[in-house]
Amino acid sequence: MNEQTHAKGPQALDFKSATLYAVRVVLRSADTAEQLAALAQRMQDAGSFFEDEPVVIDASAIAATVDWPALIAALRQYKLHPVGVVAHPDHIDAALDSGLPNVELSSPPARPQTQAAPEQDVPALSVAPQPATAPPQAAAAQAAPAIAPAALIINRQLRSGQRIYARHTDLIVVGAVSQGAEVIADGNIHVYGPLRGKAMAGARGDTNARVFTTELDPELVAIAGVYRIIETRLDPQLRNKPAVVALDGDKLRIDPLGA
Repeated sequence: MNEQTHAKGPQALDFKSATLYAVRVVLRSADTAEQLAALAQRMQDAGSFFEDEPVVIDASAIAATVDWPALIAALRQYKLHPVGVVAHPDHIDAALDSGLPNVELSSPPARPQTQAAPEQDVPALSVAPQPATAPPQAAAAQAAPAIAPAALIINRQLRSGQRIYARHTDLIVVGAVSQGAEVIADGNIHVYGPLRGKAMAGARGDTNARVFTTELDPELVAIAGVYRIIETRLDPQLRNKPAVVALDGDKLRIDPLGA
């Protein structure tokens, strides 16, 4: 063995921290038949959108026993790859025996929720007046305002097979999102060009997030997990026109932009 290599340790590999994007499959029932039926319906609706995604099974709300082998096999049939589980302590051993490692779902930093300004108001930068004699302790006690992370900007066309994820922020694409490409953001998605692929805004549950584009002709759009597959051509007043996609209750609404 090379003496210098031995002194510094093995160089063939290293361990470093990583953040993995994964889909969370949240169980609402322990009944296997109900799970499989719901999975089949979801995958039929979503087409190939979730294919080859790593998934974490979240069974934290389930008190009854889960048939882990059946659930894992069903997920794999749909080309989903279980990589971990979150479960009640009474049931985690059974999940571990099925080959699922226990994982902890970290809580992401609180992201300011998207809010539309009132129509009659114009957002403006203002400086609140500070009392000249404010005690230093009082000033220090004032909570610092949350700083929203900068948007992720992509200045190029996204081709089929490419995927962009804007974590904790908005995503701005200056160019086309081609068929087969995917754009995902925890905040809003802006596409200044044709949107022909898939766009999923509010990926962590922001129901006020929106998808904006100058040319709407997508394969799929989603807001906070509510998605719509565009299987037939959109109304001529919307297709290939500037449009905004928003969540209205539990349904997606598509409106002409600027209407």
